[in-house]
Amino acid sequence: MRELPKITDPIFVKKELKGMDKFFVTKIRDERDLPFIHLMLKITFILIPSAILLYSPLLQGNYWWAWAAFHLFLTIVVFLGPYTLMLHNTSHRPFFKRENEVWNKYIPWVLGPLLGQSPELYFIHHMGMHHNEGNMPEDKSSTMPFQRDSFFGFLHYYLRFLLIGIIELAQYFFGKKRKALGIKAARAEFTYLSILALLCIFVNLGATMTVFIIPLLIIRFAMMSGNWGQHAFVDPNDPDNDYTSSITCINSGYNQKCFNDGYHIGHHLVPNMHWTDMPIEFQENLQKYSDNKSLIFEGLDFQLVWVLLMVKRYDILAKHLVNINGNTFASDEEAIAIMKERTRRFSKEKLQFYTQ
Repeated sequence: MRELPKITDPIFVKKELKGMDKFFVTKIRDERDLPFIHLMLKITFILIPSAILLYSPLLQGNYWWAWAAFHLFLTIVVFLGPYTLMLHNTSHRPFFKRENEVWNKYIPWVLGPLLGQSPELYFIHHMGMHHNEGNMPEDKSSTMPFQRDSFFGFLHYYLRFLLIGIIELAQYFFGKKRKALGIKAARAEFTYLSILALLCIFVNLGATMTVFIIPLLIIRFAMMSGNWGQHAFVDPNDPDNDYTSSITCINSGYNQKCFNDGYHIGHHLVPNMHWTDMPIEFQENLQKYSDNKSLIFEGLDFQLVWVLLMVKRYDILAKHLVNINGNTFASDEEAIAIMKERTRRFSKEKLQFYTQ
C-alpha cells in the first residue's frame, strides 16, 4: 500500500481566453467545458474526412488497407476514450446554452456513430437506468450476480450485454411503467443496426466495418470491462453504499485524458458534479472515504483494475491501494481480504432481498 500522494489530476485554472475560445465560451453553459469544444473540433476535422475517404474510390488496394488501419488507430487509441467521457459528461450536464440547444445533438448524433455509439442509447441506458439503480440488482448492468475476479463471469456479463442487452433494457423500462422510454431505446438500437447492415450490403462492407462496426464492438467491450472495474468491489453487507460499491482511481494518465473519470465514487455520490471538481471533493472528504474503507488506487485506471482482477493479482492491486491517514487498512493482508470479500458474487437469495 502507499500513502496518500499529492493529487495531480486536472482541476480548473482560470486563464485568459483567446481565439476561438472567446467565441465558444459564449455558446456553452460552463467555461470549464471548453476542452470538449477542442475535442469536438478535432474529431470533426480528422475522423469525418477520414471516414469519407474510406467510402470514396480514391483509395484502392494496399493504400485503402493502410488508411483503414490508420483510421482505426485514430478512432480507438486517440479519440475513443476522451469522446466517450465527453459524451458521459454532457449527458449529465447539458453542454450548450438553451438558445444553442440544437448543438447538444451534435456529440451523440454526428460524432457518436464514428466512435461506436448508437445515437441516444447511451443517454437512455446511463441516465434512465444505471444511475437510477446504482449497480443494485435491478440495474441491468449490475455486477452483483457475478464472481468479479472471474474471466468466465465477465464473459457471461459481456455476452449477455452484447446479445440481449437492449431487450433487458426495454424490459426494465416496461417493468418500471416507462414504456415510452423502452420503445425509444429499442427503436434507436434496431434502427441503427439496420442502417449499418444496409451500409454493409449495399454501400461498402470494408468501410462500414472500419468506420462503424469495429468501433461499436470495441467500445461496448470497453464500457462493460470499465463498468466491471468501477463496480467490481461491492460490500456484501452494504451494497447500496456508494463509498463501498465503487472505486476511485487517482493520479493516472487516464484522468488527464478522460476528464477525471477515475473519480467514480464521487460521481455516484453527486452524479452532476463537474469533472474539474472531483479531485477537490475527494480531498475534502478523505475521512468519509477512510471510514468506509473505500478502495482508492493510485496510477491505475478501470481497465487495468479489470485486467488485474481477471488474473487475480490482488498483490498488485494492494501495491497501488492508497491507505488514507495510514490507518484505513492495517496491512496488505487485510486490504486483500477486503478486496476478495467485495468481489464475491451475491447469491440469488441476497439479490432477491435487495430487489424488494
